Amino acid sequence: MSAAEYVLTLSCPDRVGIVAAVSSALAKHDCSINDSQQYADQDTGQFFMRVRFAVANSIGLDGMKTRLAEPLAGFEMNWNVHDVAKPLRVVIMVSKQGHVLNHVLFQQREGLLPIEVVAVVSNHETWRKEVEWHGIAFHHVPVSSETKPDSERYVLDLMEETGAEALILARYMQILSDDMCRALEGRAINIHHSLLPSFKGARPYEQAHDRGVKVIGATAHFVTAELDEGPIIEQDLRRVDHRFSATQLAALGQDLEARALASAVKAHAENRVFLNGIKTVVFD
Repeated sequence: MSAAEYVLTLSCPDRVGIVAAVSSALAKHDCSINDSQQYADQDTGQFFMRVRFAVANSIGLDGMKTRLAEPLAGFEMNWNVHDVAKPLRVVIMVSKQGHVLNHVLFQQREGLLPIEVVAVVSNHETWRKEVEWHGIAFHHVPVSSETKPDSERYVLDLMEETGAEALILARYMQILSDDMCRALEGRAINIHHSLLPSFKGARPYEQAHDRGVKVIGATAHFVTAELDEGPIIEQDLRRVDHRFSATQLAALGQDLEARALASAVKAHAENRVFLNGIKTVVFD
């Protein structure tokens, strides 16, 4: 009989017996554990676990959830079971800069990201041809202070209509409202340059060059109402020195942004990311 692969993810207050209960429940239904990772945070008192397992294909995803419900009921768990074969359905938002968008689309096309991009939304027409060449629906949604609530409602409705489970901000240069951030808590991922020191506003790489920075980087994080303050999922960096021009810093920074966001999206799509207060637990 053929086997299906699933991932069980859970978080709960830490206590004795969690791993034993999970292992016993899976063994009872002839599940074969292929990978298991767990972490107990001594600061927050929370326990996190991710188990990838194989089971007879005839049971199905809903059947597996039903079988696990009773043995996991006594631990105050937030848990779920995910089908490894099912890619994460996402909507991407982008403005005029396309380096991150192109990287994500390439990674998806080559089978390197377990996602399905169901739509791309932009406040500019810049990337329509590129997106439609990939066979993906492109939605031009202009944004102004007057139309912002309607444009955000459009995106939320689009996600519901397409069954999108996550939103990726691929250098989308509009600030999301508090309401939209709350509606997408734990489901929206953003990328921004993270320079030491941090330079805000226009031309950050020119500012960095003027200050003679020694490290540049990028941070991918969940979106929250606090701008660029969401729980961090991934960071990438590179040491630089006085020989780098502002143009070279910008080119390197764009590469870091694309790589960091793709890595964060991959971790999220593989159910390796857990919210832990204002930070995250990310398993390998």
